[in-house]
Amino acid sequence: MSRYEEIMRAESEAEQLEKNLYYRYMYNGDPIEDMLDNPPFGQQETKAQKRKKMPVYSGVLKYFPDALKEVSKASQAGNDQHHPDKPLHWDKTKSFDNEDALVRHLIDHSKDPMDDDGVLHLTKVAWRALASLQIYLENNE
Repeated sequence: MSRYEEIMRAESEAEQLEKNLYYRYMYNGDPIEDMLDNPPFGQQETKAQKRKKMPVYSGVLKYFPDALKEVSKASQAGNDQHHPDKPLHWDKTKSFDNEDALVRHLIDHSKDPMDDDGVLHLTKVAWRALASLQIYLENNE
């Protein structure tokens, strides 16, 4: 096959592909203009774009620096209570009642803001809320 014939064949195949795409979208009820404006794989969000939609510093840490420091103290106090011989870690096998504990601490806060161990009940409410959310997200990814 000559070079000219190869080019003509390739052009014919390209035209046929274009017609197939046109008919596919026209007969499926999707106007071709919509396909051109929103290509099937051309507008996918990148990992970097997804990360930028999660402003962890400017949307959380900058909003609640003091509250998060208190929550970190509660993490340390809990670790010291349950695992004094181990480095700071979250032993998820120790408690399965985050929502119940959250509500108990909220109720106890109305009687006395400070728990017996010197940690604010509201701090423990926040810790339990974060724990509950974390576990939910891990189980539903």
